[in-house]
Amino acid sequence: MKIPPAPLQKGGDTIAAIATPPGNGGVGIIRISGTLVLEIASKLLSKNLPPRHAVYSPFLDESGETIDSGVAIYFPHPNSYTGEDVLELQGHGGAVVLDMLLRRVLALGTRLANAGEFTERAFLNNKLDLAQAEAVADLISSTTEQSVRSAQKSMQGVFSTQIHELVEELTYLRVYVEAAIDFVDEEIDFLSDGIIERRLQALLKRLEQIQAIAQQGRLLRDGMTLVLAGKPNAGKSSLLNALAGHDAAIVTEMAGTTRDVLRERIQLDGMPLHIIDTAGLREADNVVEQEGIRRAHVEMAKADLILLLIDSRESESEIEKLSTTLPTAVEVIRVYNKIDLLPREPQIQTTENGTAIYISIKKNLGLDLLTSHLKEFVGFNASAENVFIARRRHLEALKTAHEFVEQALSQLQNALAGELVAEDLRQAQQHLAEITGEFTSDDLLGKIFSSFCIGK
Repeated sequence: MKIPPAPLQKGGDTIAAIATPPGNGGVGIIRISGTLVLEIASKLLSKNLPPRHAVYSPFLDESGETIDSGVAIYFPHPNSYTGEDVLELQGHGGAVVLDMLLRRVLALGTRLANAGEFTERAFLNNKLDLAQAEAVADLISSTTEQSVRSAQKSMQGVFSTQIHELVEELTYLRVYVEAAIDFVDEEIDFLSDGIIERRLQALLKRLEQIQAIAQQGRLLRDGMTLVLAGKPNAGKSSLLNALAGHDAAIVTEMAGTTRDVLRERIQLDGMPLHIIDTAGLREADNVVEQEGIRRAHVEMAKADLILLLIDSRESESEIEKLSTTLPTAVEVIRVYNKIDLLPREPQIQTTENGTAIYISIKKNLGLDLLTSHLKEFVGFNASAENVFIARRRHLEALKTAHEFVEQALSQLQNALAGELVAEDLRQAQQHLAEITGEFTSDDLLGKIFSSFCIGK
């Protein structure tokens, strides 16, 4: 069988960058991608490079002197990470020697790569779709084992495959509806045969399932920002230390110990949690304490959830007065601390003011109820399978697509408006396709890839 020739490599400049973290290390890697790779290799190395073979060679400067010695690997297009000719130089990881080698590569006709440009070229050359490309950055920045596994699933196309299946179903529905509109004399009556309605209902259920999985993935990637608020000595810093597992904050009997914002990042069964301890909320004459309270309100306004720490002996009128100072747009859970002084059993209650959890941090009572409720609050399931990493923009796209499909179903059931159904389906399809990059803008691409490190 005759093997077709490889597609021609697209023109354009050749880029280079150091692909290993800054600083001194045992190994340092420079990555080069573009049409000049073989020309650069012929001037930089003393040996020929067979494809995908590690070749040990000195790396030469313009006068033929050795800059460093190491391993060179050549990946011809299109079977490379970027889809272009790629050369990787693996030498010693000293900052100075890597800089010398990079300057030599740049002098041979390359330019320094922009942040994320190698992965951007992989996307533009159809080696990855946009969701997979984003998963590369997510894998690098993963902070838990579960988030690593989920990022790998996204890189392998698990998320993309499910989005493509949804897009294919929407394509079928659009063709069916628009055919019925365009060929009114034919025997296609999508309004009465029930096919479109049933498939729209099934599509909505599938969208809801994927949204739930994507929410898990978003939590694995971004975590939840939790602000601890309350009066001085209510137990905010003690709770921070208990959740963190070490003395992250100073705890004393003196009221107002915490004057600034303290931040701690922990894991709850694989879910990243960003905990922010704040200054005690009260009337203060001290300028420093006033600034701490101001910062507390700033952090509360940005939080995903506020835990309002309350001394269980506090009067209800004082609690209500304190509650009025909290932002109304952020969910608040009341945590009644020091129940060992009443005494009272640890428990969770649902009241007219929301959820109330009764604990004793000092006696370690009810903390398991609190952590379990935090995971339930965001719908986190540590044992969930096939979770893929997702971003906020993915969730927004899924949510918007779901709304358009719901609207299409409503138009079908209530208005019998075929043209409106077709338009809603088109809008849903376009929003889903933005996830994988089939429909996107240059501004969105630039924003995504600029978050990558330079050598990726």
